[in-house]
Amino acid sequence: TGLMSLLVKQPQLMTGMFGKFCLAQHNCLSCFSHLTHFAPALPLILLLPITHLIQLVECPNCIHMFLCLQGADAMVLESVMFAILAERELGPKLYGIFPQGRLEQFVPSRKLSTDELSVPGIFDEIAEKITRFHGMRMPFNKEPKWLFGTMEKYMDQVLQLTFTREHHLRNFSRLLSYNLPQEMDSLKCLLESTPSPVVFCHNDLQEGNILLLNGRENTDRQRLMLIDFEYSSYNYRGFDIGNFFCEWTYDYTYDKFPFFITNTKKYPTKAQQMHFFQRYLLESHAGFENLSEEDQQKLKEDMLVEVNRFALASHFFWGLWSVIQAKISTIEFGYMEYAMARFDAYFELKKKLRV
Repeated sequence: TGLMSLLVKQPQLMTGMFGKFCLAQHNCLSCFSHLTHFAPALPLILLLPITHLIQLVECPNCIHMFLCLQGADAMVLESVMFAILAERELGPKLYGIFPQGRLEQFVPSRKLSTDELSVPGIFDEIAEKITRFHGMRMPFNKEPKWLFGTMEKYMDQVLQLTFTREHHLRNFSRLLSYNLPQEMDSLKCLLESTPSPVVFCHNDLQEGNILLLNGRENTDRQRLMLIDFEYSSYNYRGFDIGNFFCEWTYDYTYDKFPFFITNTKKYPTKAQQMHFFQRYLLESHAGFENLSEEDQQKLKEDMLVEVNRFALASHFFWGLWSVIQAKISTIEFGYMEYAMARFDAYFELKKKLRV
């Protein structure tokens, strides 16, 4: 009932699958004129056989849609999340769900480039979007179990992997020499002693998941849209922002193996980070603008420590993930090389932070 009441709030078309039927809301009658002998008021809500889903998609009064296929277990929670984000204009509109997928708004746009993450106007709007995202109240478990729960699962998988290709073997042996389980325990202890609010996080903020909307390139506001909420959950604020900062250093558009370029010198400077924190706190911290300059500086300095410590977790998380992908993925990408790059960056940042 909760899911149904949520879904029917969408303004154009919502379909929620229940067995072999779908609950549909629509603002025109063309799809349903042959199904009824009366003229109901709009919006029209009907319980329809799933075979009529095609009619909804083909209706000329519907705007463009995007078909997303995924596993059934993840689909319900992600679609609820997707619907709420769409309603609050933080993501594409959701037009319908069905077993194994959903119908999303097609957004004319392009993805940002890595270098655009640091462009002042874009940087400011990303800070605003992240702040609004973190301010969401979502109907999910609010305990921050996602980060280390997922990392522990990844670690178990990594320790059971075997490789046969020589360069994979060489790099994997090097990774194992770092005693990753002990290193992860040390990281967990560090972060448990680092205050960081638990908020609703995107958890994969990188240029490929931020769209620049067509026709709004030269505007000052509302030109960006966040997408891809696969990893979104309640998590520590520091991880989400730290992960975003880490992504400044990786360019995934390189067209030769390993299909990415790393440049740790592009990591945000202290001045850039403090500017981000200023924007973030103005949006999220009630009364921040009325604090003394000294108190404002203290809050930003605290965030500086928090975010950069959690940036270590970003490197560790995606490093483990990439080792697994090196074994199972069929995508042409240097996953093992990327894992090495992330762990190299982890130890480099750890040394810089002196932790």
